[in-house]
Amino acid sequence: MKDPNRNSAEPAMIAKRSRRMRWPSIAMGLILIGCAAVGPDYTPIKPDGPETWNAEMAGGLTSNPPDPDTLAGWWTIFNDPELSSLEERAVNGNLELQTARSRIREARALRGVSQARLFPTVGANAAVSKIRSNESGGTGSEFEYYSAGFDAGWELDIFGGLRRSIEASQADLEASQVNLHNVMISLMAEVALNYVDVRIYQAQLTLTRANIKTQEETYSLNQSRNQAGIIDELAVQESLRILESSRSQIPSIETRLSAAKNRLAVLLGKQPGEFAQELAGEKAIPALPATLAVGIPAETLRRRPDIRFAERRVAAQTARIGAATADLYPKFYLAGTIGIESIDSGDLLDWSSRVWSIGPRASWQIFDAGSIRQNIEVQNARHEQALIQYQATVLKAQEEVENALVAYAKEQHRRDSLEKAATAAQRAELLARDKYQAGLVDFNNVLDAQRSLLLLQNELNQSTGAATTNLVRLYKSLGGGWKYAASVEGRSTH
Repeated sequence: MKDPNRNSAEPAMIAKRSRRMRWPSIAMGLILIGCAAVGPDYTPIKPDGPETWNAEMAGGLTSNPPDPDTLAGWWTIFNDPELSSLEERAVNGNLELQTARSRIREARALRGVSQARLFPTVGANAAVSKIRSNESGGTGSEFEYYSAGFDAGWELDIFGGLRRSIEASQADLEASQVNLHNVMISLMAEVALNYVDVRIYQAQLTLTRANIKTQEETYSLNQSRNQAGIIDELAVQESLRILESSRSQIPSIETRLSAAKNRLAVLLGKQPGEFAQELAGEKAIPALPATLAVGIPAETLRRRPDIRFAERRVAAQTARIGAATADLYPKFYLAGTIGIESIDSGDLLDWSSRVWSIGPRASWQIFDAGSIRQNIEVQNARHEQALIQYQATVLKAQEEVENALVAYAKEQHRRDSLEKAATAAQRAELLARDKYQAGLVDFNNVLDAQRSLLLLQNELNQSTGAATTNLVRLYKSLGGGWKYAASVEGRSTH
């Protein structure tokens, strides 16, 4: 209902006042555009690495740049479809990856929270109150009070505190994204390492069972020779001892094999034991490539997500220094209210019931006993820590690659020597058995030959597996795998 007594010129006067009130907000907006954010601006940092690796380029290693596709899916060099399948399934099922993806969503939402503070806020309110005045100082009457309206507020980011907070949130988001890539690298390597362990233990079981069969034949022969009076019981007991010693190794190997399979299942987000049948068939330990291009240190350091993660943490902490510094300066706001108020519900919608207010507001923390400056010092110290952590991450990355290069090359030399020694031990064991059966040597020669053969065959098997696992660790240290994992993740979300 309109007020019949309302002056017809009043709307024009209100509009004129409104135009006058807009000038302060316009002026403050221009100030906002012209003011730079306080605090230090971030200067990007890059890892400083040597021109060449300290490790010798041996065992097929070359300093040529690695092929990007090979580096992205390095496990494909083994030509093992089972391994490739496990790697792809791990990208979609691993729970640590899911946690890392959730952290990205969290960081993105926190950035949105920071960005929202740049914009005005608008709220609505409504209230009904019943009021009674006291009889000693008033009339003792009762009346009702009605109100409704909208409140709006806007903090003008003149000194850039909000903008610095957004910079920090953006850097945190980027850190979460590269941390996902780092988790991917570790996951791809862990899947391959446990898969290789499965093949190592399977080969070890086959080898041990083959030796047990030979030792069973030797034991049966000694029993027959003892019954015939050709040898004494000592040789029988010695052959039984070495036979049972070999048999005792089977349960521990089977335990480690089961643990490796269970670990694979968990890495893929499955129940332990779920891959027992799938990996039941024995396969050879994945073989090494003839050559391996590793590139130069600068390329590797730029590629590794853990270094990029540490760099983003430095960027975020730099921005937080500015956000803390902005608290030293005044804060400016624009606030306004528009609504209706009445003591009679019937008059609430009348033009005369309108109320409004608009105007700037400022606040400044004049005394805080040094709290703001201490917070700035806290942020500066954290920035220093982040920078030190970045430098430590670069050094650790170089150490990992250097160690992996040496381990990869040296294990191949060790494997070559063990291969020759195992071949000689196998020949020696056959000769010892033949001579023993012919009565030319005693049984101790056979025992020594069989012990040496079993030991060298186990060491050769372990060395073959170690060479392959060293290759996996080398690719992990080179930062390989995350681009492939990211592409598989992208395909799974479309």
